[in-house]
Amino acid sequence: MPKKLPFLIAAVALVTAGAFLYFHYFRRGNARTLQTLAFFRNPASRSDLMMKAGTRCGDAPFIFPTNGLVGFIWDDSFRAGHRHQGIDIFAGTEPGITPVNAAYPGYLTRLGDWKSSVIVRVPDDPLNPGRQIWVYYTHMADQNGTSYISSQFPPGTSEVFIEAGTLLGYQGNYSGDPNNPVGVHLHVSIVKNDVNGNFKNELDIRNTYDPSNYFNMPLNANTNKDTVPLCNQGTTNE
Repeated sequence: MPKKLPFLIAAVALVTAGAFLYFHYFRRGNARTLQTLAFFRNPASRSDLMMKAGTRCGDAPFIFPTNGLVGFIWDDSFRAGHRHQGIDIFAGTEPGITPVNAAYPGYLTRLGDWKSSVIVRVPDDPLNPGRQIWVYYTHMADQNGTSYISSQFPPGTSEVFIEAGTLLGYQGNYSGDPNNPVGVHLHVSIVKNDVNGNFKNELDIRNTYDPSNYFNMPLNANTNKDTVPLCNQGTTNE
């Protein structure tokens, strides 16, 4: 075998793998990403894609938790190997302006070191009665970690019952790195219960549920390739 042949085979394999990753991860959602970027540049230009806080899509069990455009959805990929665990809702405002409300009743916890996050335990999953789930809300702080979470829920809050629509805080841009803030938005995910009745690690998509049926919106990137999600059915505002 010529000495260069193994290198050529390896090069072809790398190119093939790169092409697969590009088409699988980066082409999916490309049109949605372009619309989201256009919204960032001029939020007023895409008011047709905005969802309103309190909207219930048809017979969805959850209400929409904040004003904004759903720019990234469940299982979207920002880079090779990354799988997004929830949905990102961008209001197009400055940090600390746009309210975040609870999408569903439950028992709210805020761990002592959580600057921008709360999690709500739902003992009885409305889509699967008898199963416990958790609804996680994050990025409610400015880039330096100054919290925008409601003063009703200080660090260390545990198992406080809240109703749907309760004010949780305000959209922020906290990333954990003051020099690299995220865009102002709310990240929401639906987290699985572990065997001890606690929430699993939200950073792994395998520990979360597809939120589509909870909101009655096309929020799964595997089936919604390019569209900015809006209600599937008629809406009511609460």
